Amino acid sequence: MNQYGLNKFGWALSVLLVLASCGTIQPTVTNSPALIGKVSLGMPAIEDSTSIYELPVNDGVSYQDVIDSLKSVSEGKNFVNPANFPIAEHIKKRGIDPQGVKEVHSFCNLSLGTDIFLDHPEYLVFAPCRIAIYEKPDANKKLKLFIAMARPTYDLKSIKNPSLRAKKAAQELETNLLEIMDKARKGDL
Repeated sequence: MNQYGLNKFGWALSVLLVLASCGTIQPTVTNSPALIGKVSLGMPAIEDSTSIYELPVNDGVSYQDVIDSLKSVSEGKNFVNPANFPIAEHIKKRGIDPQGVKEVHSFCNLSLGTDIFLDHPEYLVFAPCRIAIYEKPDANKKLKLFIAMARPTYDLKSIKNPSLRAKKAAQELETNLLEIMDKARKGDL
């Protein structure tokens, strides 16, 4: 027996009870899940650890189908397409094979962007939103068309203490862009 009146068995039991009770203590967790875009049924989940969200273009959907869809669907969601950057053309001018389509299309929804810019003008460095269209080799080394974007909610992580209004606007912006991409990869108008 020790000074507390416990033998070795009693001492071991006391230690086990203390350890077991510590295991039931739950950490404090906030009830505010990350505000990220919402994907449509059939789309892969968003990986919160990366800025890039990528979708393969469906088989049978051409580059021109994707372009036409982006234009039609984005306009229907109150987005403008202020600029396109045909990167592959510039690579070719340097005498380098671009290995397929490589371009960036910019999109802006000023209503949603304003909710972020008024609270955090520094977020302008991420404007306008960008959707890339490119080809890269698939598992069979055949060029496959992809569409991808830089996620607005991920970009917002670069802002110190973003406002709730900015978080919600970035989430809505991202959700709209995801819907545009989903339709574009299918060639929907």
